[in-house]
Amino acid sequence: MSHKIHVLYIDDEDNNLKSFRATLRKDFKIFTAIDAEEGLRIAKEEEIHVVIADQRMPGLTGTEFFEQMVKINPDPIRILLTGYSDIASVIDAINKGEVYRFIDKPWNIEQIKNSIKNAADIYFMRRELKEKNLKLQKLHSEMNQFVYSLSHELRGPLMSISGVSKLAKMELSEPNVLEYFEMIDSATGKLDDFIYKMLDFYRSTKIDHKITKIDFRETVDHQMAAYREKFDLTHFHVDVQVNQRDEFYSDDAKIRVILNNLFGNAVQFQKEEGEKRISLTVDVSDGKAVIVVEDNGIGIEERYKEEVFNLFARATQKNVGTGLGLYMVKEAVEQMGGQVILDSEPNVGTTMTVNLPTLNKEEF
Repeated sequence: MSHKIHVLYIDDEDNNLKSFRATLRKDFKIFTAIDAEEGLRIAKEEEIHVVIADQRMPGLTGTEFFEQMVKINPDPIRILLTGYSDIASVIDAINKGEVYRFIDKPWNIEQIKNSIKNAADIYFMRRELKEKNLKLQKLHSEMNQFVYSLSHELRGPLMSISGVSKLAKMELSEPNVLEYFEMIDSATGKLDDFIYKMLDFYRSTKIDHKITKIDFRETVDHQMAAYREKFDLTHFHVDVQVNQRDEFYSDDAKIRVILNNLFGNAVQFQKEEGEKRISLTVDVSDGKAVIVVEDNGIGIEERYKEEVFNLFARATQKNVGTGLGLYMVKEAVEQMGGQVILDSEPNVGTTMTVNLPTLNKEEF
């Protein structure tokens, strides 16, 4: 270490304090206190890495001193000197004073040196971890701001482009020009969908749970209205059933991510010909929600069934999707303590079953 370890030693015997300072001052920066009150003052005013206190002192004992010190400065690592065997004091020191270790008196110079160095290692590792946690919290906050600004700063202009394109098409009749605007609409639509997927990805994988009471009928109705606006469901037979008999608590945003991706896949991975069917069923009872999305689309081959839940994995050469959908579903489901089950057969269809437990708000 480039700087000396700061050690505070509390003992009611002045000779012990002088001996400690004289013996260890070359190795460490030493602070001493003749009683607990002076020790608390030093611990409050100075940067201290390791504190050593004698157990048997007038006024506050070593254990009681540490209990008080934790309230004003909990960071230094604590070592208790004991000159007698007292199991009750040991238990109190562990439970109340959060003592790192005990050293018998009279102490051995090498033993106490090693104890101080080991305690200081813990102190500096904890400080480094605390600093990294603060940086992570700052980064998390900045990421939240960035992701949500994505919606306004990127999607806003895209919607403007799309709106202008639609107005232009209403005033034009030349086929070649109309085709160009169709290409603009297609490109802006794909980009907007990708941005929306990125927002969903962040909601499902990076944001902590926000537990609320879930009304599945309201949630599904809202999502179905959005799907009918987003997808051309003219040639689909869509069957929706919601049976909710009990109250259910979960993360509404993550549930919407699950529904969005399962329903979106059912639409996108359909066969070109024949009747197109999608079934969405939600059953809620006994503290559990079961969401089932079934389609008669192109299905998934056996060799891809494990891979489809991986990031950016695709089970078809069909040029749709981002490879994020089922990964987000799995992440969201597992974060909420649930399970997702895939059952699929090529050219027959796919059934996705999601089992979710109700969440206790106090647990998060």
